[in-house]
Amino acid sequence: MRLVAPSLLSANFAKLEADLKMINASQADWLHLDVMDGVFVPNISFGFPVMEAVARICTKPLDVHLMIVEPQKFIPQVQALGAYLMNVHYEACTHLHRVIGEIHQAGMKAGVTLNPHTPVSVLEDILPDLDLVLLMSVNPGFGGQVFIEQTYAKITKLKQMIAGCKSPALIQIDGGVSLDNAGALYRAGADVLVSGSFIFKSPRPKEIIEQIKKA
Repeated sequence: MRLVAPSLLSANFAKLEADLKMINASQADWLHLDVMDGVFVPNISFGFPVMEAVARICTKPLDVHLMIVEPQKFIPQVQALGAYLMNVHYEACTHLHRVIGEIHQAGMKAGVTLNPHTPVSVLEDILPDLDLVLLMSVNPGFGGQVFIEQTYAKITKLKQMIAGCKSPALIQIDGGVSLDNAGALYRAGADVLVSGSFIFKSPRPKEIIEQIKKA
């Protein structure tokens, strides 16, 4: 599977409607929304007023990635957006199994994100319940960072774990994704690539999305 999820974080917020209409008209599969609280990660991005406006315009499934403490508090708000998938960090959830269950009960797909230093082995007992695992290939909190090469080995190991327990989970990669590594990431076993600045800073973003899918 080769899906592309452009990251809203890199859009031009002064011309957000135009960027969202570009995404609607593109071959993008999902729209990735990075929510940062300045506590779990050292930055603040946007909150529900912005996401509600986005949801009214965007026709692509919303992939909501909460880089925040206590993400379980916001399951009803994410559900109200009509989000397709809600993604929480392993490092932010003491009772992860319960949170995944609550996301599913709210009618959404459930994803778990691992920071670069967190081994995929921590997901062994929860993996059969997941719809997606996001491997951060940069340290979360800022756009435009350099891709961490160890991510390839993590993809390979995670792919083996998914096959071993017959989990439905897709593998998503976020951070430093470009045409330089998209093909290698797909070949390693990634299913969904998140790309922000590489897409939105291009003079031809729709073409870049198409090229990433075909990489």
